[in-house]
Amino acid sequence: MISSVDEDLIYLKKGLAELIREEDLRGRLLLARREGRPLRVKAGFDPTAPDLHLGHTVLLRKMKHFQDLGHTVIFLVGDSTAMIGDPSGRNVTRPPLTPEEIQANTETYKTQVFKILDPAKTEVRFNSEWLGKMSFEDMVRLCSKYTLARIMERDEFAKRYAANVPISIHELLYPLVQGYDSVALRCDVEMGGTDQKFNLLVGRELQKDFGQPSQIVATTPLLEGLDGEKKMSKSLGNYIGITEEAGVMFRKVMQISDQLMWRYYELLTDKSLAEIEVLKTAHPMNAKKDLARIIVTDFHSAAAATSAAQQFSSVVQNKQVPDEMETFVLSEPMRLDKVLLTSGLASSMSDAMRKLESNAVDLDGTKQSDRFLVLQGEHILKVGKNWRRIM
Repeated sequence: MISSVDEDLIYLKKGLAELIREEDLRGRLLLARREGRPLRVKAGFDPTAPDLHLGHTVLLRKMKHFQDLGHTVIFLVGDSTAMIGDPSGRNVTRPPLTPEEIQANTETYKTQVFKILDPAKTEVRFNSEWLGKMSFEDMVRLCSKYTLARIMERDEFAKRYAANVPISIHELLYPLVQGYDSVALRCDVEMGGTDQKFNLLVGRELQKDFGQPSQIVATTPLLEGLDGEKKMSKSLGNYIGITEEAGVMFRKVMQISDQLMWRYYELLTDKSLAEIEVLKTAHPMNAKKDLARIIVTDFHSAAAATSAAQQFSSVVQNKQVPDEMETFVLSEPMRLDKVLLTSGLASSMSDAMRKLESNAVDLDGTKQSDRFLVLQGEHILKVGKNWRRIM
């Protein structure tokens, strides 16, 4: 017979890439029930950009699952670590942000994360609370807890060192100070993307050095973007921003492949794996529309999702566009500004930029101003009275 803790584990493991270790989490959940003390579950976000996208929400949704079970979720804003710059996934030194940039981005983060997390059940903390108070002696003592050899085991550092690419000393501090966050907050669980595994494990070791029980490490997959290949990223133009208009968000979800759709269902919705298997028997177009409605509802409203679905059907599916128009064939995924230029809808890249900035570009029935948006598949593009079918 499945116990309550077993049910909790099934719920919490859905969509996780790795759990270190499951038996530790089971024991901590049992202890929490016995002592009536909720677990302290932390995830850190460095405010390096003003807007979050669906890739970030994979982690936020899993935090919500812990929250649903009554545990304390800590949304940690890395206002101090942002001044270092997380080296995860970087083959060059990340430029540090200014205090003004960090503050501005932090304010937008606090607004956006509560689209998923319950503000009444969320502890918002800033690691400047403890890192900002550390003396030079404190930092030296922290650095003594870890060896350079262990730090250089990190994949990004090892590759950069082998390729003779510079590594700044301050970057080596990042795993240590992130690990110390877990010590300061006395975390039971720390969550992060798979690219954060090294940092999370450092926190686990530092807690032991400071006489605390080692935290459980739970990693979430990195969500593929609209291209179905690379990690969702604003710089790559393959993202769905959580502050985008409902119609834009709906259309972008409809752009993903049928195969990728099931991964989005698993990582971006609360549907169980059994429910997702049932959905696979439905028509892919209907299943994808349902996915788009769920996602738009999460970040806007049910009414906005209904309106976006109607707009998509009338403009894209019912083809309320001229019967004849020029067709521009994409040989590969291409940025929107380049599509405007090469399809003849703009006379130059600067002209393309002007048209985008003046909201003169209509993509699938929705105004679009993001030059970095990457197009693939079929679209209807309109600039003024000129139309193009993108294929």
